[in-house]
Amino acid sequence: MMLLNILPSSSSLSFSKTHKKYPIKNPNSTHLGSRTTISHHQNPKVSTFNNIHTHPTHKVSSFFKIPHGFSNFDPNHEKPTSYAVKSVSEGNQDSTPDGEIEKDSNKSNKTLQLAIVFGFWYFQNIVFNIYNKKALNVFPYPWLLASFQLLVGSVWMLVLWSTKLQPCPKIDKSFIVALLGPALFHTIGHISACVSFSKVAVSFTHVIKSAEPVFSVVFSSALGDSYPLSVWLSILPIVMGCSLAAVTEVSFNLGGLWGAMISNVGFVLRNIYSKKSLQNFKQVNGLNLYGWITILSFIYLFPVAVFVEGSQWVAGYHKAIATVGTPSTFYLWVMISGVFYHLYNQSSYQALDDISPLTFSVGNTMKRVVVIVSSVIVFRNPVRPLNALGSAIAILGTFLYSQASSKKKAAVEKKD
Repeated sequence: MMLLNILPSSSSLSFSKTHKKYPIKNPNSTHLGSRTTISHHQNPKVSTFNNIHTHPTHKVSSFFKIPHGFSNFDPNHEKPTSYAVKSVSEGNQDSTPDGEIEKDSNKSNKTLQLAIVFGFWYFQNIVFNIYNKKALNVFPYPWLLASFQLLVGSVWMLVLWSTKLQPCPKIDKSFIVALLGPALFHTIGHISACVSFSKVAVSFTHVIKSAEPVFSVVFSSALGDSYPLSVWLSILPIVMGCSLAAVTEVSFNLGGLWGAMISNVGFVLRNIYSKKSLQNFKQVNGLNLYGWITILSFIYLFPVAVFVEGSQWVAGYHKAIATVGTPSTFYLWVMISGVFYHLYNQSSYQALDDISPLTFSVGNTMKRVVVIVSSVIVFRNPVRPLNALGSAIAILGTFLYSQASSKKKAAVEKKD
């Protein structure tokens, strides 16, 4: 005798035994021993009354940080154990599992996070470059301006640490000693870039700075690292593009060229030295690490700045005020350059904590394109066709390098 269990609409119809001659076959049925369970759905919704799911908790990022860390739905969320019932006349309708919905939500959250990180990073970089150049146009003393930018960053971090908006890292003498080298090279890279900005167009400086991968490969190879042929080939268009851009640059200045080149050397040595000297301090996150680098860099730079151009600051200040017209405007330009210099570097270090190195490299390449285009529009710098072609080739080479180097890192990690 066939026993029919009548359950609510979200349950299944179960038969105690199947007909031997005419067994029940259904594509949605599951066979459990001698019992056959037929799942019929009345609606596309998935019933979850047998499983109670908690709502995802969203973390709130600090006001002073890049809004990141949007919590994602749990990808391991259990599927419901009961299935909805539908009438046979409606046919088979596909329903979306919870896992797929949550995977889509997870993907959209990551996309939004990435867009916010890069959006803030690009915006802050554009603002810094524009107002830094405006200040240098009327006050061509890059040593003082670079020192002020480091001072603003130092005060910013001290305020965050003292108010506990950013947890202060526990450090000791060994950490400071290990940081002395990276901070010195960071100082060299920063002041050299500022000197370049004061002598040539912002776009030209950034085209030359796109050659940083060339110096990275050369110096790392000299220190014992090996690179595949694809990496070496990728730096060729960088060299050719930068050379073409330099030859055809309208605002070409030898001091500006050398400043950008030395800046590349400084930042490459900072990165190489940091990997070796800071291996035992991985508990210090990117933001705190950059904060201490900024403080030490200011201590390095300011005394040298006083020695190099300190005697010219007073006369240069009065000339700048006379050129601008109102002191408040000049103060605003200088302050914005200082604040946004720290913010865009802070964003880049936070981005490194949140995204993959390949994504960061590609984003950094595109950042240069955005900054170059923005500066050309704002300052109306004349650009020759060959100059634009050289810039494009150099940027393309940087992109190819990021792709090739990421494959090398993946191969090394796979071996480990």
